[in-house]
Amino acid sequence: MENEFLKGKKILIVEDDLSSRLYLNKILEKAGVDILNAGDGQEAVNVALNTPDLDLILMDIQLPVMDGYSALNKIREARKDIIIIAQTAYGLLGDKEKILNSGFNDYVIKPILSQNLIDKLIINLSRK
Repeated sequence: MENEFLKGKKILIVEDDLSSRLYLNKILEKAGVDILNAGDGQEAVNVALNTPDLDLILMDIQLPVMDGYSALNKIREARKDIIIIAQTAYGLLGDKEKILNSGFNDYVIKPILSQNLIDKLIINLSRK
């Protein structure tokens, strides 16, 4: 399922749930993505600020140490143009507006289907 457009792109997966992180890693590995991982919001900030060639961040909202919104704000202070997609278990209308109004470029709702994720990544990276 390698994807020519995504092949070689560097994506940071920010997910504290190990099984969810492994699942996302497997999807992106098959697409040929170079993957970095973080298990909490602070680690995500550290990786994002120390990886200048990072193409995209896939950020869980509910994270230990620092939540996804706080991590987003810290990253945006230094890297305004990086694409950050929220991943959330909440799909209510108000949640969608809150996520997009807070500065995320897009969002995916859990459970994440592999083709939906690939499509979201391509759409967002194509805008860059």
